[in-house]
Amino acid sequence: MATHLVWLRNDLRLNDNSALWAACRRREDRVLALFIATPQQWRQHDMAPRQAEYIWRSLQLLQQGLAEKGIALHYHQCDDFSAAVSYLQQFCRERHVDALFYNYQYEFNERERDAAVERLLPQQGVTVQGFDDSVLLPPGSVRTGEGKMYKVFTPFSKACLKRLRGDLPPCLPAPEARAHVTADQPAPLAPFDYPRQSIDEQRFTPGEAAALQRLRAFCRQRVADYPARRDYPADEATSGLSVCLAVGTLSPRQCLHRLLREQPHALEEGAGGVWLNELIWRDFYRHLLVAFPALCKNQPFMAWARQLAWQQRADHFTAWCEGKTGYPIVDAAMRQMNATGWMHNRLRMIAASFLVKDLQIDWRRGERYFMSVLIDGDLAANNGGWQWAASTGTDAVPYFRIFNPTTQGARFDPQGTFIRRWLPELAAVPDSDIHDPHGWAKKNRQRLDYPSPIVEHKAAREQTLAIFEAARKASPVIPPEQVNE
Repeated sequence: MATHLVWLRNDLRLNDNSALWAACRRREDRVLALFIATPQQWRQHDMAPRQAEYIWRSLQLLQQGLAEKGIALHYHQCDDFSAAVSYLQQFCRERHVDALFYNYQYEFNERERDAAVERLLPQQGVTVQGFDDSVLLPPGSVRTGEGKMYKVFTPFSKACLKRLRGDLPPCLPAPEARAHVTADQPAPLAPFDYPRQSIDEQRFTPGEAAALQRLRAFCRQRVADYPARRDYPADEATSGLSVCLAVGTLSPRQCLHRLLREQPHALEEGAGGVWLNELIWRDFYRHLLVAFPALCKNQPFMAWARQLAWQQRADHFTAWCEGKTGYPIVDAAMRQMNATGWMHNRLRMIAASFLVKDLQIDWRRGERYFMSVLIDGDLAANNGGWQWAASTGTDAVPYFRIFNPTTQGARFDPQGTFIRRWLPELAAVPDSDIHDPHGWAKKNRQRLDYPSPIVEHKAAREQTLAIFEAARKASPVIPPEQVNE
């Protein structure tokens, strides 16, 4: 009988867990699980306290689920990844582990940590097996005809759909209960030495069972209306599954299989195809992290973007963070995120565009702030989204395309339903004036307890165009491959 260890990270589930399934292939083998908390590393990576709470509570539920399968989930806390590798070596020695199983993470520091594990553990007789688990298709498996990583999403998406039509990735069941229940009793899960913040129980219910329930309900009831309603933040039209995917209480393959069960033509771009495209965007950003590691190191994808002359207005950044810019749709978005740890995707684009294109503040400051607050914070998606909005990334919005926050608000929250939810001080403003409340107040001689706009959009747009054009002219032409080496 061999002893197998499953090292859990962002894969806190029993179902469709590639590493867990492989470790449990033979019922007679002894299987242990381990989760190592690294608070100091989390601080360096700006993990939000609400995400820590979601992880902590999901971990407790997973420990119960594993125990029912005869698998003990052990827990350890240490400062950082280096200490985690040392503890992993010690754990394997003490419990005579024969093989380690884990699912890959694609961020640079995590890959460096895993490379150290793959180098050190075999020296003490432990076989190490890693799996591509948080993606539909493994990074490096979707390439251009020249064998390179795609830099534009649309051809990447078409290539993915072609692959998926020909060979659907399997969705694995939970493993069977072990033939021999281990006598190795883990210590109780101690709270993380990391700030935790209460979460909205209804929207972000921790654990795998809640994630699966939410997935089924979305695919059965709302996915058909998703293309038409997904951009309207007042509607409950999105899946709400981003935190489940970020932490791993749900896998993208489970999403794909459930979608196809309810919408069989999704791969042919029928009903459900728009939501499937969002899952492929998620893969795209993960593939990019592997192909261009500099994305994990605070670097823009486009070389010329290093020349951008950012503004250093601390008061403007604070106003943006607090939702006090004087632009209702931006402020409502930021207040939603600060209060709940989540922001609607359309609003993420609007808020990011405003910080970069209206305030001319470095996108990296916004990226870090989002990570520090979002319950669904995920480096690949967050970095990809910010570089898209800032026009510094692959397949980004052209730099001369600048969202007008007033017209964006009027288009996607026409009656101001969402705005009033988060800006109660605008309750008296009529629907027709909700996106220009100060214009209404001046015209009607009303006093508003709401900030005046901190910049004038038209003037800010002209300044931004000049800044971006100057950066492009000043920068030498460097291929992205060299920038990202």
